[in-house]
Amino acid sequence: MKISFTTLGCPAWDMDTICARGRAYGYDGVGFRGLQGEIDVTRLPAFTSGVAETRRKLREAGLEVSDIASSIRLCEPEKHADNIEEARRTIAVCHELGCTNVRVFGGGDLARYTRPQLADFGRANMEAILTLDGAQDLHWLFETHDNWIKSTDCRMLLDRIPTPAFGALWDIGHTPRVGGETPQETYATIGPRVGYTHIKDAVYDPGHKLAMSDGWRYVVPGTGQLPLAEAIGLLKAHGYDGWLQFEHEKRWHPELPEPEDILPAYVTWIRALVM
Repeated sequence: MKISFTTLGCPAWDMDTICARGRAYGYDGVGFRGLQGEIDVTRLPAFTSGVAETRRKLREAGLEVSDIASSIRLCEPEKHADNIEEARRTIAVCHELGCTNVRVFGGGDLARYTRPQLADFGRANMEAILTLDGAQDLHWLFETHDNWIKSTDCRMLLDRIPTPAFGALWDIGHTPRVGGETPQETYATIGPRVGYTHIKDAVYDPGHKLAMSDGWRYVVPGTGQLPLAEAIGLLKAHGYDGWLQFEHEKRWHPELPEPEDILPAYVTWIRALVM
């Protein structure tokens, strides 16, 4: 298994800083969800006209691109044209950078549609994306997020899109904290389709000034109440050899620790766990 960090965790860093510190801290890769002021990296010169220089910098730092985290929402039919256009841009960037993983969301409006209807929209959108040149070379992974956190719900969409080019991104923080599932329950339902992971830890502390609306607050991985080690152990036991990405959400939660402090702490914890 390899470890990466997401650029959500270091929204102020430029590409040179990402490369230098990612290498210094001991990461194998970096996943791109924004770069400084832009959330969609496929629109930036560093990933279009200047992608060769970006590729060189990453290669010299010994960092792979573990994923491109898109904003594609499969289960929202009104976003079909936007999804296709973003998918085209993302395919081009992935091919240039030697990246195979693309994060997508499920999304959808459960006030207007049933979940099976949303899953049907998701199938139609994903099937259209997979007809694009180069799309079948990539792994499109929808995250256990928003309306699609419980593994039984995720399975509904996975079953509709059985191709190996489509799978799940297991946010190991979401399924127990929001979905109320044990790692064993999640893995039993979607485990064979998991192609990527997000890892973050939290404690239930509703009185704390940094608590989120559900009473939880993020903490350094390995110091919280989420069954991260248990989930990673399950993946390891079943032969998972993909990425274990630290999803430090500094961009969305600026009060969280600085990346210079928490990114090295994740490496120390995760290396001891998986060795």
